[in-house]
Amino acid sequence: MSSIPLSVYLVIALLLFCIGMFGVLTKRNAVIVLISVELMLNAVNINLVAFSLHGVNPGITGQVFALFIIAIAAAEAAIGLAILIALYRNRKTVNVDQMDLMKR
Repeated sequence: MSSIPLSVYLVIALLLFCIGMFGVLTKRNAVIVLISVELMLNAVNINLVAFSLHGVNPGITGQVFALFIIAIAAAEAAIGLAILIALYRNRKTVNVDQMDLMKR
């Protein structure tokens, strides 16, 4: 099937997920947070496709789940950007620390 071992896929997915987690936890810009969430979802997709190729029971199931995650990520990006645009029009900032309207 593939000459690339499973461990290479897992390491790449781990690195992507860690970069995404770092972005979500440390950045204050909401656009960067959305991009970091996309990185984490893509890391999950890499794992799903890798295990569908190299897993105990190889099949197409992992690839189908990856397609569902891509659809969910596209919806999340569209809704997230729409919310950010609306907030930016009202507050003139995309800093997540200043988006505390619901707390008051």
